[in-house]
Amino acid sequence: MNETANSFVTHGSLSASSARMASQEALTLAKTHFDIEGRVQRLETEKDDTFRLTSRDGRNYILKIANPAEDPGEIAFQIDLLRHITAANPALPVPRVVPNRAGRPQFAYTDAAGQKREVHLLTYLEGVPLSEVGSNPQEREKIGDVLARLRLAMAGYAHPADSREIAWDVKHLLKLSPLLGEIADPSRRRLLESGLERFASIADRLAQCRTQVLHNDFSKSNIVVDKTAAHFVTGIIDFGDAVRTAVVIDVSTALLNQLPSQPTEALFAQAYDLLRGYLRVADLTDEELRLLPHLVMGRAVARALLTTWRGRLFPDNARYILRNTDQGWHQLAWFMARPMADISDDFLLTARR
Repeated sequence: MNETANSFVTHGSLSASSARMASQEALTLAKTHFDIEGRVQRLETEKDDTFRLTSRDGRNYILKIANPAEDPGEIAFQIDLLRHITAANPALPVPRVVPNRAGRPQFAYTDAAGQKREVHLLTYLEGVPLSEVGSNPQEREKIGDVLARLRLAMAGYAHPADSREIAWDVKHLLKLSPLLGEIADPSRRRLLESGLERFASIADRLAQCRTQVLHNDFSKSNIVVDKTAAHFVTGIIDFGDAVRTAVVIDVSTALLNQLPSQPTEALFAQAYDLLRGYLRVADLTDEELRLLPHLVMGRAVARALLTTWRGRLFPDNARYILRNTDQGWHQLAWFMARPMADISDDFLLTARR
């Protein structure tokens, strides 16, 4: 794709390359700005530098150094949102913001490569990512419960940067169509074209759905769990895609990440467990439930388009970027093999049982 063809797709950090920060520089930064000495471990991420920082007294933190293309106002939004959630529902396991030695929650830093970047420090949430362990139906219901409580905690929240347009917000899916040219396989490109056509047919209905600020990336990588803990979920991390969007879009992202990685007829079997837990805490209307499976499809289309494009832009990080892409093709084929109305009817019937 010509990167000047669509400013929505190419603007900001999704297409911006940056020099990686060395671990030693991260250690020096932590000592200089937070009075913390210890050791660091680089964590895999898509577009920034993130380190697990362990102090000499054994306490753990997450040190985040934003991509140089990130808007400081959007980082401020994420930090303020975390503080709001903590105030609204202190029981929710979200990171706490740790101010620097000057008392500031974020600050600009020019790194060794001459890049100006935003820095902030968060508390570390103990456990393992859900992506690394299996889950049973009861545990998936607890995941849905947490997502619903998180939604309720964010209800009514507002920030000047909350309505930014981001490519991972499915309500903007049709704006990703220029990326179809990145798909070399004709059969896969046709699958995505069909998905975009289906999404276009429900866009007006989606525009009438309820909106608020939401996490928008409730994936297995962003859910920290402990099987010995009563509530199972011990952490909700990475608010980098938080945005004001449709409530049902937030749920669709969570459901996509519960679909099986191998082809199966019972595509939503595990997703229904999560939805069951969610609906015990927060509501969805019948119309939202009818749209929900098609928004799951929309997120799968977005993932295929964005990760294929970004994998080519950043080949050194392609393994991480494309880690969930392959499984999406059979999921999309499942959707395209069934009439939309049948999917909606079956989904609503099962969800209301």
